[in-house]
Amino acid sequence: MKYKDIITYENPKSPIAEAFRTLRTNIQFSSIDKTVKTIVITSPGPGEGKSTISVNTAVTMAQSEKKVLLIDCDLRKPKVHTFFKLHNGQGLTNILVEDVKCKDVVHETDLARGLYVLTAGPIPPNPAELLGSNKMKNFIEDMKNEHDYIILDSPPVGMLTDAAILSTIADGTILVCAVGQANIEATKGAKALLDKVNANILGVVLNKVPVKSGGYYKYHYYSYYNYDYYAEGENND
Repeated sequence: MKYKDIITYENPKSPIAEAFRTLRTNIQFSSIDKTVKTIVITSPGPGEGKSTISVNTAVTMAQSEKKVLLIDCDLRKPKVHTFFKLHNGQGLTNILVEDVKCKDVVHETDLARGLYVLTAGPIPPNPAELLGSNKMKNFIEDMKNEHDYIILDSPPVGMLTDAAILSTIADGTILVCAVGQANIEATKGAKALLDKVNANILGVVLNKVPVKSGGYYKYHYYSYYNYDYYAEGENND
């Protein structure tokens, strides 16, 4: 089975896959005093590639022999299940609403040993309330005891409150911005929203950067990762 958007699995020796490994290393060393285990990945607006970054980051972490749980927390327009060709009939919402056990709905993939995927499940009428509930907080705490890393793929922070809510219970947040698509003011606004809830912004990933090759422009994943929004540190992603 082919997973064309999971480049870290399909082509692990590619420069893009290597860039994700660099991103993984940056995350691992992003905090001296506190271990970063739960990471929210969001973007200022839709279509900037946050789910692609979430999936490939989770795969890369699992490839380093870590136990990783990837959770689709976009309870409005979930996409993670499409990357892995999974059914989205049951998932996170069933755990939060129906007290279903995670082990009964989580998927263990064959892409990397130790990688587990929890899809969003049925679309609820109250996504923000569910994500901000005590049940969600307790669930994440329970999962932290069982996994080395938890990646939370969330809706765009510039449009909805969901990502900001999640960032209050996560150890760190990464903002994905698509070059030529993310508006500078919208990006600043997204960062301001995260700052308002005291989110620990680990860095920024610039996505869809055009790279000229052979007279043609191709779009590559490209990350610009740092510890103070736009500061220092650069790598392909």
